[in-house]
Amino acid sequence: MKKGFTLIELLIVIAILAILATTIAVVMNPAQMLKEARDSQRMSDLKSIQSALALYLVSVVDPSFSGNDYCTKGTTGYGPADTSCTERTVITTDGNGWVDVNLDAIPTGSPLSALPLDPVNDSSYYYEFASNATGTHPLTFELNCNMESTKYSNGGSADVESTDGGNNNEVYEIGSVPGLNRI
Repeated sequence: MKKGFTLIELLIVIAILAILATTIAVVMNPAQMLKEARDSQRMSDLKSIQSALALYLVSVVDPSFSGNDYCTKGTTGYGPADTSCTERTVITTDGNGWVDVNLDAIPTGSPLSALPLDPVNDSSYYYEFASNATGTHPLTFELNCNMESTKYSNGGSADVESTDGGNNNEVYEIGSVPGLNRI
């Protein structure tokens, strides 16, 4: 007597594996996981810039902000009060980048080797930097971006847009002052 699998047994095992693979793919939703990964990168990028700007404000003898509003893509900002910004994709930290603050002036040097750009950087997902002008005290700034995943967006299970203290519940806003109000 020969030992082995019949064709019917092999087809049944293949069908079961196909059902399991489909179920796992539907439950895990790889597209949503990629969106969540990009959102995590956005939050990390903006927190790094926020930390660098905070270090700049406390360590530079005469800190200055231009009062400009820059977006890494397009000319429409996220804020409800002023919806225009200047597109700038330069990533240098010498004051000529989209964050127009000379982070190289920090006595220990810039904590960032380059300014990050949004992982997608299109007309829906981009970074924005706004500040008040030098001469206004205290100097304040705001960094904004839009979340892509349902998890981190307004109303999601880990909502960061409506819980960040800013004035726009549809945008992730961080900066130097609590209760951010787009500058």
